[in-house]
Amino acid sequence: MRLSIERQALARLLAATTRVVESRNTIPILSTVRLVADGGKLEATATDLDIEIQSAVTAEAEEDGALCVSASLLDSIVKKLPASAVVSMSEADGVLTVKAGRYTSRLQTLPDADFPSFSADGFTTSFDLDLASLFAPVTFAISTEETRYYLNGVYLAGTETALTAVATDGHRLSRQSTAPVGEFGGIIVPRKMVGLVPKGNVSVSLSDTKFRVTAGETVITSKLIDGTFPDYERVIPKNNDKLITFDAGTMGKAADRVSVVSSERGRAVKLSFASDHAALAVNSPDNGSATEEVAVTYSGEPIDIGFNSAYLAELIGQFPAGDVKLALADAGSPAVFTSDNAPELLCVLMPMRV
Repeated sequence: MRLSIERQALARLLAATTRVVESRNTIPILSTVRLVADGGKLEATATDLDIEIQSAVTAEAEEDGALCVSASLLDSIVKKLPASAVVSMSEADGVLTVKAGRYTSRLQTLPDADFPSFSADGFTTSFDLDLASLFAPVTFAISTEETRYYLNGVYLAGTETALTAVATDGHRLSRQSTAPVGEFGGIIVPRKMVGLVPKGNVSVSLSDTKFRVTAGETVITSKLIDGTFPDYERVIPKNNDKLITFDAGTMGKAADRVSVVSSERGRAVKLSFASDHAALAVNSPDNGSATEEVAVTYSGEPIDIGFNSAYLAELIGQFPAGDVKLALADAGSPAVFTSDNAPELLCVLMPMRV
């Protein structure tokens, strides 16, 4: 391999691909990025065996070739080079020489043949959409509990009427829908893959075991979570008849402020709803207490309910500015949050005893 490439183009290529590489690897080849110079392009590929990212940029190649080199080392070097630099790379006898101006480094390489292949055949469904926007308001509810691995991602399902994304950790649930793109059985996209989806419109391809996103020259392919997502529709209450309307920003900031006195992140905040106002209260045995009153629209009988203060503030933050509607049944039943400003978004939060 022998080529020249603009530093900024090489930096973009490495930024797009090496983010999938784990910082610690017991398998040396997984800490590398595979570089292939072919036909005036430099292609880079990185993987953690569950997700593969591949991208390409234009380069002036004098000699085609392929090799694997430490992803973190090459990325760190390129980041520190002058923005206007032209980088030349050449490989001989298992060593990659990187030059830019008066700078030279020599990096050990591994054989291209050792890099794991990532079979991605059999895609049967494809569509284009802004996937990152669909995932954005549900990602916060993805579970981190390893024993319930089937909750460690976003459930995606296509029907005749909508494309729906759902995430839940058992304490909160978020469901976002968009226009239909075709029918396909529900799949579970892993949390890491959800975080790698580029912003803006992308092309999505699905198979029974793989999930692929294409944005320009960048292709991200991920294994799906092999599990059964729970019947989330059963969790969403249908008959909550106590309706309360509040301003998202006001309520979210109030919940965040009163929770400051708590030494525990999950301290419950008590919400007491009465005619046209809600009183928020947090009591901490160690630090004291805090209260705040917020104006709401409510005309029913007084009702008290407790929520995890951090969960409440985070959930409200998923809605756009303006009014949010809260539907309650009683102090022990799940609460439903919706908004006319985001008609396709619905969130459910389980109560806490206070």
